[in-house]
Amino acid sequence: MRHFLSAKIALAILAATVFTSCDDDQELSTRPSTDPGKEYRFVRVLIADEQAATLTQLTPATAAIESFNAKFPLATLYPTASGRFAAVMYANQNLVEMFDTGLESHDDHIDVKGTPKWGAISSTGARPSHFKSKGTESLIFNDGDGTLSVGNDVEFHVAGAKFKAINVGLLPHHGAMAQFDNGNYAVTMAKASGASPTSVKIINKAGAEVQAAKLETGNIHGNATDGSNAVFGCWTTTANTSGSVLVVKASGEQRLILNPADFGAFRLGTIYYAKGAKKYIGYVATKGAYLIDITTDKITPIYAGADAFQCKPDYAGNNLHVLTLDGKLRVYDLATGALKRENSVIPATPAADAYKPMLEATEKFAYIAVPSLGEVHQIKVSDLSTAAKHKVTSRPVRLTVLGHESDQGH
Repeated sequence: MRHFLSAKIALAILAATVFTSCDDDQELSTRPSTDPGKEYRFVRVLIADEQAATLTQLTPATAAIESFNAKFPLATLYPTASGRFAAVMYANQNLVEMFDTGLESHDDHIDVKGTPKWGAISSTGARPSHFKSKGTESLIFNDGDGTLSVGNDVEFHVAGAKFKAINVGLLPHHGAMAQFDNGNYAVTMAKASGASPTSVKIINKAGAEVQAAKLETGNIHGNATDGSNAVFGCWTTTANTSGSVLVVKASGEQRLILNPADFGAFRLGTIYYAKGAKKYIGYVATKGAYLIDITTDKITPIYAGADAFQCKPDYAGNNLHVLTLDGKLRVYDLATGALKRENSVIPATPAADAYKPMLEATEKFAYIAVPSLGEVHQIKVSDLSTAAKHKVTSRPVRLTVLGHESDQGH
């Protein structure tokens, strides 16, 4: 009997230890970063060089730099929605490859799946131009033949895997697409091969038309979506003399929101959707950055100026970063549109430079690739002071942020 009681007590102690351990793990997994002056542990910055066939991964929390052989220089880089992978696009070589950080999110913590490496999958569509990602799906528009290419995260390490081609029946053009929550896509259309697109239709995943184009506009460029609406930058008419944005709903409804009356002959050729603030932003270097309100159908200025050469929402989509030719960085609160702070952070940039500095940002830091210095400058968002200058390659001209704004490992 004494032995039986002892065993019961031992089991009770073990159970209490296990539950306490689980409670401790839960506390650790939800605990926010304890060092506001340091980047999140699982954030990565990926950099491509103008001249060298090299891909560089920066881990800002430790300042660790890793280099990987790439197929070609001058890659365009895009993060996937999952945060784990980056699309590495070589438009002139008809090639897109996927790079794996190995960082997999499980909501309350991040798992590290091996070491950073290239994926096995590739896409060889003609002249890939735009990349979009939603959930675990990645989508590419191929300008050379008007097709789409689609792949999924689970396929990226399958030996010999290829992105699946979707023949939409489009003429070749510099196009764009958006992924809706219902699984359909909005895609641009052109009237002639090689011409600029002037309308948008909705297709399903097989490429079949679901909703025909409702409006014809002038030349379309740039788009973003919140999953229910897709917003495209465009000229209002084929005369291409005044601009607006085309709003395409997942249901097929379409309408135009006109640029401000005094905007002039300019088009918002870059469109972002900032997920955290649930706001659309339109940008063109010659006029600045503007809030696009699809509820009130109004376009209003955030920064109105002809010197903004970089404009990016931060990784979570709560703030907007604007970099101007004089080297000044401005940070705006997208919830209100108010300027939070500004400061000179890099040397002035000549307007004639073919490859100007490139900007990306997280909650805590802005990252600026400065080609002339071969560096990525890490700027504290809290006071816009320079936290570090990372020597990367001779001519860093492209970069993207990926990974996760979290310190919590498994």
